[in-house]
Amino acid sequence: MTSLGPIEAAPLVDPFQRSIDYLRVSVTDRCDFRCVYCMSENMTFLPKKELLTLEELDRMCSTFVRLGVKKLRITGGEPLVRRDIMTFFRGMTRHLESGALRELTVTTNGSQLKRFAGDLHAAGVRRINVSLDTLDEAKFARITRWGRLPQVLDGIDAAQAAGLRVKINTVALKGFNEDELFTLIDWCASRDMDLTFIEVMPMGDLGGEDRLDQYWPLSDLRARIGERHAMVELAERSGGPARYVRLDTRQKIGFITPLTHNFCESCNRVRLTCTGELYMCLGQEDMADLRAPLRASNDDALLEDAIRAAIARKPKGHDFDYSRQRADGQVSRHMSHTGG
Repeated sequence: MTSLGPIEAAPLVDPFQRSIDYLRVSVTDRCDFRCVYCMSENMTFLPKKELLTLEELDRMCSTFVRLGVKKLRITGGEPLVRRDIMTFFRGMTRHLESGALRELTVTTNGSQLKRFAGDLHAAGVRRINVSLDTLDEAKFARITRWGRLPQVLDGIDAAQAAGLRVKINTVALKGFNEDELFTLIDWCASRDMDLTFIEVMPMGDLGGEDRLDQYWPLSDLRARIGERHAMVELAERSGGPARYVRLDTRQKIGFITPLTHNFCESCNRVRLTCTGELYMCLGQEDMADLRAPLRASNDDALLEDAIRAAIARKPKGHDFDYSRQRADGQVSRHMSHTGG
């Protein structure tokens, strides 16, 4: 008799027939920067006992992989400041080796890359996103509050030397980095790095930071690029919300536009916080507590049921809107809580 092997779990499909195969996981709410659009300067972080342990994170992510998740993006806060985080990355390597997981990747501020780039590559990470909004050292210190640009640039050097493909993520901020648009594009081209611009999103109380004042629509940014470069639309998708163009320089530029363009129709992702809360949509408050079923039983049946019930509540789209000159659809949690 031929063995049929283990029965595969039914894949995760939401009410709008979108297959959910991309999980973004925040492993910590802590960060060594205090970027003005992400955190307050004087943050109150979660008690460590509320965070999922590294073992619980492994079990949680492994359950999602068993349910059909093919891409894991590890975020924070700053994920690489979590103590012993490479233990978790090495644990996820087994899913890459088995073929169950197609990609393990990281979004980072770059501050710890000099230390960890080689270990990340050894664990199977091949692509990383580095958040970088300016190449001006003084402006970098101002927007990150605590960050140092040379440390990040050294980290990018180390990542490329280790064989990691680096993509730069830049938040478009009116009056801050408008004058660096082509400086950033040219710098990325010189380093053979792709670049994605992101509209600032209305999340969290930032102690006086006005999101409307910060908002630079990417339609304007894109038009400025078009004045200097010919652009060809690309059909490719990276598993996230970015839409890409190829410049006449052969460089690839991405645009993430939650406010001027609704990308929700193809949304294939959910977000897990470091405390085990699953957000089915970045722009909605609804979430599911997965920590309780995880800790209630050593068996994963309760956890799987909770995951499926959460996916069944995934909304059609978010409500972010600046069109009425206020940050409509604003959610109260900080970006660092949900995961960047």
